[in-house]
Amino acid sequence: MSKQSGHSHHHWVQSQNPTNLNLGLQKKEPMFYYFAYGSCMCPVDLKRSLGEKTHSYVIAPGILKGYRLGFYRYSSFRKCGVLDIVKDPASTVHGVLYQLPWRFSDRLDEREEVPRAGYRHEFVDIHCKGRVYKNVRTYVVVNKLSEEHAPNDWYFNVVLRGAVTCGLPEEYCWNLFNHMYQLQQIYQIKQVKGSV
Repeated sequence: MSKQSGHSHHHWVQSQNPTNLNLGLQKKEPMFYYFAYGSCMCPVDLKRSLGEKTHSYVIAPGILKGYRLGFYRYSSFRKCGVLDIVKDPASTVHGVLYQLPWRFSDRLDEREEVPRAGYRHEFVDIHCKGRVYKNVRTYVVVNKLSEEHAPNDWYFNVVLRGAVTCGLPEEYCWNLFNHMYQLQQIYQIKQVKGSV
């Protein structure tokens, strides 16, 4: 500040890279880590709920140790069984690790029916790209069904598309496909028996 004029003087330094000029001036948005293992693995489907493209928030495929997948919830919105995770020390769940802006938090909770006790937050450790991310938010079903309920074709395709698009291991994708297919076959047999 100059004693003579009483005004402050700003010195602008030209960056070697003009695209970096505003980096120091931008306020960083609060973020949170989120692990998706079901339909939210598909960034296109997640965009439907959050209202913005989500591809840029994908970090990479991740692994949740000590859990397994299961269809222990019936979604009245999707009219079918939907995915859940259940503690199982011998299993692992593959999925997608996102770093999302905090402003998405309420919309994600709404999608997962947290206000209506559909799912609840679970904070887990995710193995991703050679490191462990701590306190990552994921969702688990509050009132689990006693047995798995089959997904419909639409949910089946969204989950599989997310798994393949985001680069989950091929063997895991095949296992996921087979699990969903077998549940659908069992459901169809029950429907036929019920209608006889």
